[in-house]
Amino acid sequence: MNSQIIHIIGAGLAGSEAAWQAANMGARVVLHEMRPEKGTPAHSSDYCAELVCSNSFRSDDAEHNAVGLIHQEMRKLSSLIMREGDKAAVPAGGALAVDRDVFSKGVTEALAAHPRITIERGEINGLPPAEWDNVIIATGPLTSDPLAQAIAELTGEKELSFFDAIAPIVHTESINMDKAWFQSRYDKAGPAGSGKDYINCPMDKAQYEAFIQELLAAEYGLFKEWELPSGSPTLAEQEQDTPYFDGCMPIEVMATRGPETLRFGPMKPVGLVNPRTGQEPYAVVQLRQDNALGTLYNIVGFQTKMKWGEQTRVFRMIPGLETAEFARLGGLHRNTFINSPKLLDEGLRLKEEFMSPLRKQGPLKDPRLREEGTEGQTIRFAGQITGCEGYIESASIGLLAGRMAAAQALGLQFTPPPQTSAMGALLGHITGGAEAETFQPMNINFGLFPPLSKDEATVRYETKSGKSKRAKLRGKDRKRAYTLRAAQDFDEWMDVHEQKSA
Repeated sequence: MNSQIIHIIGAGLAGSEAAWQAANMGARVVLHEMRPEKGTPAHSSDYCAELVCSNSFRSDDAEHNAVGLIHQEMRKLSSLIMREGDKAAVPAGGALAVDRDVFSKGVTEALAAHPRITIERGEINGLPPAEWDNVIIATGPLTSDPLAQAIAELTGEKELSFFDAIAPIVHTESINMDKAWFQSRYDKAGPAGSGKDYINCPMDKAQYEAFIQELLAAEYGLFKEWELPSGSPTLAEQEQDTPYFDGCMPIEVMATRGPETLRFGPMKPVGLVNPRTGQEPYAVVQLRQDNALGTLYNIVGFQTKMKWGEQTRVFRMIPGLETAEFARLGGLHRNTFINSPKLLDEGLRLKEEFMSPLRKQGPLKDPRLREEGTEGQTIRFAGQITGCEGYIESASIGLLAGRMAAAQALGLQFTPPPQTSAMGALLGHITGGAEAETFQPMNINFGLFPPLSKDEATVRYETKSGKSKRAKLRGKDRKRAYTLRAAQDFDEWMDVHEQKSA
C-alpha cells in the first residue's frame, strides 16, 4: 500500500498540477508544503500555486505561439492550473492573465477537496525519508537550503542559480488617463479581452532619453544574503556578475546594453497609436491588468532591483504615472535549478548513478532498498527546479511527472507525448535535448521542436507558365505549420495511450 502513495514536495504550480493529475489517475497523494510553518521572502500567503512574479500565463494563441500551444495541450489533459487560470482570467490582449488571489485560492480549494489528496504543512529537511518509495521534488525557485544542500551532495553538482525580477504594481485610479490610453498591440483581443486591454503611457524622444539617464543613475540595492548562491564571496562582488535569466532581466540591466535597447524591448511602440496625436509614440510603457476588479495594473517588463525610493522617483517620470501609487514595488528573488540533462532520465527520475549511493548493498544494507530485486526509492523532479522557465512550462512538467509517478504506483505504462508537441519538446529538452555543459533555463519555443519536414515547411504553388514550385513558409505561416503538426500528433498520442479526459 505504501508504494502506491506518491509524496510530492512543494505545492507550487508544478507540485499542485502533479498532485491533481496523479490523484485523478487513481493514486493516493501526499502534497507537502512548508508554508505557512516556514515562509519564503517572495511568498505572501499559504495558498498552493501562489504567483510571486507576473500574473500572466503569456500568449493564449495556440495557432502561432508555442506557449499558447502548451496551454491547449494542458487543457486537453484536464490541467488544474489551466482550469483555474481560465476561471480567474482578466483582460490582457492576446495573453491569458489571471487574478492571482482568485487563481491560487481556486487551486488550493480543489486540491483540498480531492478525496485522494492530503496536504501536509511543514518543511522537508533534506532528502525524502527512505520509506517514501515514489517521490516528486517540485520545490521551485526557492527550494529550502537543507533540501538544496542534500540534492547537491547527492548529485555532486554545485547549486545553480539565477535571479528572477518582480515588476511593480500600480493602483489603477492613480494613473493619469489624460495622458495614457487603453489599447492592445495591433488591437489584438485575447481570451478575456477586447483588444484594448493594456494601459499605454507614451514618451517622446526627449522624455525617453531623460528616463534612460535617470534609470542608469539610480541607486540599486545589494542582494540580501538569502538571495546569494553558495560560494559568493561578498554581496558587492556578487552584484557585479549576477546570472540573470533574459526573460526576467531587470529593466536597468537591459538599459546598460545600449540607449535604444528598451525601445526594441519592453518599451517598443510598434502596433500602438496614440489617439491624441494619431501617431506611433517614440517609446511606450505598457501596464497590464493584475486583478479581476481592474484596480491594479503591473508595469510590463519593468522588473527592477532599484531601491524602493528610487523606483518611485524614476517610474513617476513616465507620462501618466506622475502621481502613481504603488501597491507593490519591484524586487528580486533567487531561482534554483538542477542540471537536468545530466541528472534526469526521460521519466524525470534522478538517474541510477546518482541514486546508487542510496542503494548500496553490503553488511549495512540501505533501508531504501525495500526487498532484493526491487527498484527501491524513485525520486523525480518537476517544475522550475528542472530548468524550465515560466509558470506554464513548470506546470506542464508537473503534469507529466504526476502522470509518470501515478503510472509507476498503479503498475501502468506511461509513454511521453511526442517531441513534436509542446509538452514533448520541453520534456525532451530538459531530459537530454539540451547541452549539459551549457544548460540554462528555457521557455517553450519552436526552437525546441524537431525541424519541419520539407513538405511541412514549404507550400506548393503554380507559376504563370504552369510550372509547379515550392516556397518556404515564413512568419506566422511557419509557426502555424508547427502547431498543426503538434496538434495532430498530440491528439493521436492521446487516442493511442488513452490520455483523453472524460
